[in-house]
Amino acid sequence: MHRQSFMVLPQDAGNMKGARALARLNGRMLRVFSQRTAGTLRAALPLPLRMALPQLESVLALNVGKEVQKDTLVIRHACEHAAGQHPHWSHVLPQLLKRAREVDEAFLSRVGAFPVGIVIRYEELAPIRSQRIKLLYDAARKIRAAQDRESRLRGAVQAAFSQDEIAELLYHLFALYAEETRSVSRSVRLPLMLIPLREFIAQELFKIMLRVARPLALEIATVACRTRAPMTDEQERLPSFTA
Repeated sequence: MHRQSFMVLPQDAGNMKGARALARLNGRMLRVFSQRTAGTLRAALPLPLRMALPQLESVLALNVGKEVQKDTLVIRHACEHAAGQHPHWSHVLPQLLKRAREVDEAFLSRVGAFPVGIVIRYEELAPIRSQRIKLLYDAARKIRAAQDRESRLRGAVQAAFSQDEIAELLYHLFALYAEETRSVSRSVRLPLMLIPLREFIAQELFKIMLRVARPLALEIATVACRTRAPMTDEQERLPSFTA
């Protein structure tokens, strides 16, 4: 019996640990983004449109869970191929899109129990999702490679990107996430009198997500690159970069 086939090699263990740390961080960032969007939405929507808030807040809460799950698949795949030879992107992307669709289908089978009807428009989502997957995949590979030199996640992030680059990367990831959410929100079951305003409501949600995205990206980049100086109360609530 070849016991080696059941062993985890040091490089594999490092890849898995790095992937878990990155996936946890990514999940926390997406949840903070979703929570801030929901809070801004309550204050920003005109009074007549606030009837749609329960549905929109349900979409945000339900959607973030499945997006974290899909992002985790991308991060794990990227970290597995962070060092040495890795498959050509033309082979990687179809695999990741297929896995993402499987997560969507499992999500749709569960969402029937909630008072929200959702249809996922794959023909509309595919180009946006492909961009987001590529951006996240490349960033994860770069950070994972830096973790071979920097044991702490914060150090690896700082070694891989400047503060400005972190902010720009996060803004683009949040903006693409907002585009995906807008597509999903267009199919949400709304109160009868708001159905004619479906597109307007979806667009308002998108605008609010973009409004939240830039300052949040800048805040997280500041926390990622900070020294040991004390943080503000608001920064204390941001995702931690400790592994």
